[in-house]
Amino acid sequence: MADQSVDITEGCRLPVLRKNQENEDEWPLAEILSVKDISGKNLYYVHYIDFNKRLDEWVTPDRLDIKKLQFPKKEAKTPMKNGLPGSRPSSPERDVKKSLDLHVQSASAPSRGKTLPTLKRKAESVSLATQVTTATPVPSLPGSAEASQASVYPAMRDSSFSIKSRDEHEPLTSLTTNGTSSIQRHLIPPQPGRKRKSCGGTDEDSQDSSDGIPSAPRMTGSLVSDRSHDDIVTRMKNIDCIELGRHRLKPWYFSPYPQELTSLPILYLCEFCLKYLKSLKCLQRHLTKCNLRHPPGNEIYRKGTISFFEIDGRKNKAYSQNLCLLAKCFLDHKTLYYDTDPFLFYVMTEYDSKGFHIVGYFSKEKESTEDYNVACILTLPPYQRRGYGKLLIEFSYELSKVEGKTGTPEKPLSDLGLLSYRSYWSQTILEILMDLKSENGERPQITINEISEITSVKKEDVISTLQYLNLINYYKGQYILTLSEDIVEGHERAMEKRHLRIDPKCLHFTPKDWSKRGKW
Repeated sequence: MADQSVDITEGCRLPVLRKNQENEDEWPLAEILSVKDISGKNLYYVHYIDFNKRLDEWVTPDRLDIKKLQFPKKEAKTPMKNGLPGSRPSSPERDVKKSLDLHVQSASAPSRGKTLPTLKRKAESVSLATQVTTATPVPSLPGSAEASQASVYPAMRDSSFSIKSRDEHEPLTSLTTNGTSSIQRHLIPPQPGRKRKSCGGTDEDSQDSSDGIPSAPRMTGSLVSDRSHDDIVTRMKNIDCIELGRHRLKPWYFSPYPQELTSLPILYLCEFCLKYLKSLKCLQRHLTKCNLRHPPGNEIYRKGTISFFEIDGRKNKAYSQNLCLLAKCFLDHKTLYYDTDPFLFYVMTEYDSKGFHIVGYFSKEKESTEDYNVACILTLPPYQRRGYGKLLIEFSYELSKVEGKTGTPEKPLSDLGLLSYRSYWSQTILEILMDLKSENGERPQITINEISEITSVKKEDVISTLQYLNLINYYKGQYILTLSEDIVEGHERAMEKRHLRIDPKCLHFTPKDWSKRGKW
């Protein structure tokens, strides 16, 4: 539908034909990011507005709806006078004074670019593999014992909600806490020096903004991207295809592999050391010399064909950097660092007669000041939707249990990561609640702290999960957790499908005290 007489440039927007999940034609609005000429025919790299970047692609002119073309809008500029903003006429003397002031200021003020600290680490992005989908709005809990005794979910039910009437109509499990003031201490842990968002129904889920604090990008610690490095190059996929063992993978996002490799139709990786090579012949020659049949590092878990290897980013730098480059192809909103020293990498593998094949991995900081037990987490596309993502998450919490800590994944989570974590948290917490036994005919009792200690899930994540599942209600001066039949049945169905589980008996792991710098 494209008219060749119209000049379609970068920044233009127009509807582009694509197939949806039902394999039906649709025309979403897209932005042209790049144009290239191949044999006299233009190809256009498009980003579908409000769609994930992994769907970006090169399209032919016949898929463009030129009738609805929108040209880039030019920004209005303030009228300039002698290079200065403003249009009011001024006397020659005032002009001279202004110019002198400007010269003095420019001489005394240091350049902005020079005052910014130069980061030694380089930029990656990461999805449990994605961009965060819109979180379900969750209202904040009351902040004090004097808070109003309305339901925690004002819009969920009438304020006249009665536990008794519900007991008469449908069976449910009720869990009470040890009194109002006690539960409030557990539900809202004190955070000195931090301000919570004002209470309301529009706060995002705490998985995306863990303490109710706006999730401003962090420039320290682990792999969070501040997005300031984004440009037209990093917005476009630069690798067409990756061959990794018996799998061929189509990357979702940009990854900073060497420029000379980006023009190849296929990039070949050794599946054991993850070294990148430009041709099949180079790979075959490399395999005759590569002695690895498993990731470098210590095997700390094995059950059946599943193994986990712990890799130190300082001791195995080349492998760690290659792993980050591969992961960046499927992760978009964190940062790839060449400095891997502060990180540990836990690689999950599947064993067969040829060796240990990488399935996925997660990384974590050796020392985290914010209780992060995961920095990046990824299940490779051939192994997705098979329970491996949840297994990686479960393993990260098993390590936290051995360390005697509670942990949380580094924010922001990708869309797929958020779904996996929500599912894991929900199943883990419901498993505990359903196993509680009543004593002396009374409702069983449990506190948020106890749930957190049993699971090693951070208290904020426990609270957000209970809110997400709509389990918390405020009744007669205390919070109660109500499990309806639908929740119970849904949980049982989900657990029947969850065949892969971590067996703590098969874990051989001794945590190290990384605060002693000699161990780095």
